[in-house]
Amino acid sequence: MPSKKPLDRQVVVITGASSGIGLASARMAAERGAKIVLAARNAGALTEIRHEIEQAGGEALPIVTDVTDRAQVEALARATIDRFGRIDTWVNDAGLSIFGRIEEVSLEDHRRLFETNFWGLVHGSLASLPHLKRSRGTLINLGSVASDVAFPLQGMYCASKHAIKGFTDALRIELEEEGADVAVTLIKPAAIDTPFAENAKNYTGRAPKLPPPVYRTEEVAEAILHAAENPRRDIYVGGAGRIMSAAQAVAPRTFDRIGRTMIGQQLQDKPATHRDGALYAPREGGNVKGGHPGYVMRRSLYTRASLHPLTTAAVVAGMGFAAASLLNGPRHR
Repeated sequence: MPSKKPLDRQVVVITGASSGIGLASARMAAERGAKIVLAARNAGALTEIRHEIEQAGGEALPIVTDVTDRAQVEALARATIDRFGRIDTWVNDAGLSIFGRIEEVSLEDHRRLFETNFWGLVHGSLASLPHLKRSRGTLINLGSVASDVAFPLQGMYCASKHAIKGFTDALRIELEEEGADVAVTLIKPAAIDTPFAENAKNYTGRAPKLPPPVYRTEEVAEAILHAAENPRRDIYVGGAGRIMSAAQAVAPRTFDRIGRTMIGQQLQDKPATHRDGALYAPREGGNVKGGHPGYVMRRSLYTRASLHPLTTAAVVAGMGFAAASLLNGPRHR
């Protein structure tokens, strides 16, 4: 895909910008000269982030937005055009999870998760497209390794990420057939050290965590900003996620058996707190990092290599070998 304009000439809209990946991306993009539109439910956090960016010499516009409400997302797009005159990159990052067995989670909570993760992303995509067509811009959707594989205890989260992949891929094809010069990228992070677990609703009674390996939030932000300037169809963040996707594609039943171990890997040996999470109301914002109790990898060599075409083939071959090793491992016990 052809490169887009450099970040210091872009207007970038980011949903879910009050914490985690959205916040890390906003800070990093502002440091590189982009004009940033911050969208989230937490008005206080957005005001503080705007002040921080402006103190550093950047420019940011905070817009309180609940992505489950199409009218609010349309208003976000209009406010961006009113202020800056265009949208160059739109990042659909807002999302959350629920820890609990599918049968135990209420239908109301299942629906609310889908309204946020899937329909919030659909609202953002459709609201931004007329403007991105004019600017020849980029749409970046946050999927997950869970767009390819499924994990127990986060079943509806995985379902929403599978739906995001289907929607994003179909939209990309339609835009290409139309001849629209809009790049569409799906970002697929593995486990990332954001407030993800703390913001999830929790049915388990034990404090949740993400299965290792866990990567630093800034690795995803780097991938997002790379896509804003150099569009890619898909970007995996974390070699572990790419291995899991490859293993599931090659031997799904074997991967199912391996996946059973992830129940224990997602629960800590201490009681849960803040069990309602941020499903219906925002929690404290302003945090890029989460409270992961284990080691956090500073960088993903796979992701950094895959963003440079000359090294991609070698890296993918290595991922295939690792996936085969993962699938063969249990047989030698």
